[in-house]
Amino acid sequence: MSTGEVPSPKDPEIVESLLRDLLDPENKAHALSMLPKKRETSNDLALKLWYSFGTIAALLQEIVSVYPALSPPTLLASAATRACNALALLQTVAAHPLTRTPFLKARIPIFVFPFLNTTSEAKSFEHLRVTSLGVIGALAKAEDTKVVKFLLKSEVIPLCLRIMGTGSELSKTVATFIVQKIMRDEVGLQHICATPECFFQAASVLANMVIALTEQPSTRLLKHVTCCYLRLTDDPRACTALQTHLPEALRNGTCDNNIASCLHFTSY
Repeated sequence: MSTGEVPSPKDPEIVESLLRDLLDPENKAHALSMLPKKRETSNDLALKLWYSFGTIAALLQEIVSVYPALSPPTLLASAATRACNALALLQTVAAHPLTRTPFLKARIPIFVFPFLNTTSEAKSFEHLRVTSLGVIGALAKAEDTKVVKFLLKSEVIPLCLRIMGTGSELSKTVATFIVQKIMRDEVGLQHICATPECFFQAASVLANMVIALTEQPSTRLLKHVTCCYLRLTDDPRACTALQTHLPEALRNGTCDNNIASCLHFTSY
C-alpha cells in the first residue's frame, strides 16, 4: 500500500454500516438494495440481521408499509422492490439454523401472508408473491416438524394450493416445493390426508397441474408434482383414492422419468 492510501473497508465493516443505514430514513433504500447482495459473502448475515438493534423492526416496517397498496392493487414498482429486498433478508434469517427457531417463535412469517393472498397478475405483485414464497420455502426446506406444525396452523397449504392452480410457472414451482416438503413430514402428510375434503382439494390441484404440464411442459415443476403424488401413496387411504383419481399422464408412462427421479430424491 502506498503512503497515504486509505484502506478499503472490509466486508464485515460494510455489512455493519449497511445495518446502521437501515435505521436511517435517508439511507434505508440504499441499504435495502445492498444487503441482499451480501448473503453469499457474509456467512453470519442472518445472525447480524436478527440480533442487531432495530433491524428486524425496520424490515417489517418496510413490508407493512405496502399493505395499503395491495387492495385495491395500486402498488408502485419501486415500493415492491423495496419490500422484496426486505423479504429476501427475512428469507436469510428463516434459512439459518440458529435464527430459524426464534424467527418462528416471533411469528414473523405471518407478515408475508398478505402477499400470498394477492391475485393481481402485475409483475410487482408476482415478484412479491414469489419472494414471499421464498421465505416460507426457506423454512420448509429445513424439514423440521416444528416448522411443519407452524405452517399448518398458519393455513399455508390452502394458500399454496391456490397459487399452484393460478400462479406463474415460478410461483407454482415454489408453492409446490413447499407442499412437497410439508408432506415429507408425517405430520404434514396426515394433515392433508385427514379428511376427504383436504385430500381431494390437493389431488384436484395436482391433477389439473399435470394436465396443464402436458401442454406447457416444465421438467422442474412436474418433478415436484410427481414427488407429491408419490408421497401421497404412503398413506393407505390416499393410495386407494389415487387408483381412481390419477391423471392419465401418470398412468401411461409420460412421467416415468420424473417418478424415477423422485424415488431417488425421496429415499430416507
